[in-house]
Amino acid sequence: MQFILAQELHDISPPVDYSLVPTWVIFAAVFAGLSLLGLIGWLIRRRMRRPKPMLSPRAHSLELLRRAREQITEISPYKFSIRVSDILRRYVTEQYQLPLTRQTSVEFLEALARTASFSEEEKSLLGDFLNRCDLIKFGRYDATTADSELLLEEATRFVEGGQLELA
Repeated sequence: MQFILAQELHDISPPVDYSLVPTWVIFAAVFAGLSLLGLIGWLIRRRMRRPKPMLSPRAHSLELLRRAREQITEISPYKFSIRVSDILRRYVTEQYQLPLTRQTSVEFLEALARTASFSEEEKSLLGDFLNRCDLIKFGRYDATTADSELLLEEATRFVEGGQLELA
């Protein structure tokens, strides 16, 4: 009877893998998830590095003139006239591709007179503006904040009114 009983008892079996999902599917899912996270991270990083849209010369100049207006009482009229003049010269240079930033006001106006980019009203407004700036900068005119406001108004009118676009 012992012999029969020993035959009925079996030895311990090794563990059985009873997973419902194959191992390769788990690895593929982890790889796909990490790839998706990497793609999302790359897209976010790329979007954050995207350059900001450039402002047009007109919009940039109007923004600079707006900032100058905020400092009109803090800056001396002499320095203010230089700042506004530089903004206006840069605007004309960038908007109309005229290399005029290192010229005197007379040379600047002569160069503008030879171009068809400006109306007579714009040339007159620009001439008046530059004459006022020269009077303050070189004539040592004792300017006031009211003179600075007038210069700023003329520069703003010129930039806003300069609707001609050269292709």
